[in-house]
Amino acid sequence: MRARTRAEKVSSDTHWKTYLGEARRPVVSLAFVAPMLLVYELGILILGPEAMRNGADVWLRNFLDEIGFGQYFLLPILTVFALLGWNHISREPWSISPRVIGGMLMESVGFGFFLLTVAHFQAQLMAISETPLATSAAGSNVLAAQTTRMVGYFGAGIYEELLFRLMLLPVVTGLVRSFGATRLTSLVTGIVITGLLFSAAHYRVFTSTGDAFQWFSFTFRFIAGVFFAVLFTYRGFGITAGAHTLYDLFAASI
Repeated sequence: MRARTRAEKVSSDTHWKTYLGEARRPVVSLAFVAPMLLVYELGILILGPEAMRNGADVWLRNFLDEIGFGQYFLLPILTVFALLGWNHISREPWSISPRVIGGMLMESVGFGFFLLTVAHFQAQLMAISETPLATSAAGSNVLAAQTTRMVGYFGAGIYEELLFRLMLLPVVTGLVRSFGATRLTSLVTGIVITGLLFSAAHYRVFTSTGDAFQWFSFTFRFIAGVFFAVLFTYRGFGITAGAHTLYDLFAASI
């Protein structure tokens, strides 16, 4: 009986380690975020002029326009191929397990709730209360506004993580590393810098349509940026994008 218990424990540990590795693979991340990407892109097309585009989405599309690639579906296609290319370069397997996808969803829910708890705790510490959605309009207008916001949150989860974590974090970390810093110092510096950029990008610093600056929200968004960067480093792109999206949805629903 004792030997059997040990064997079961070893088997359980092996399955857990296998899952942790599987969930980080780029092709699995792609399978996980693909429904979110479809919801956002199709939602934008259906909503038309009323759609709330994510800032990172707008910046990336503007950059593609500037270099002569203005096709609408080019950005989501490039996102797909970036993850596929990353999987190929990393020489990772191409198999995808539904159980792993389910586990990633559970992790994303857990991390989303964790960040929501942090936001609530910070709000209590600073004695500040914010209402995420306006409720003074007519019922139909509120529903339309909620639908527009919800669609936008899917874009934030994917394209903000694409820009700040998948693209900028390795670049900043690599630049710091090139100056002779250790791997840990480079990573911590990259996380802090991209966290600051992530927070600042929500205000009228990089865009005229951003929020008015507030220390409360800036501090929380910096904490969230650091959290997402750490999550990206250790749990991969898919779970990070999922946690980001679910946090936004949870926060908007309260």
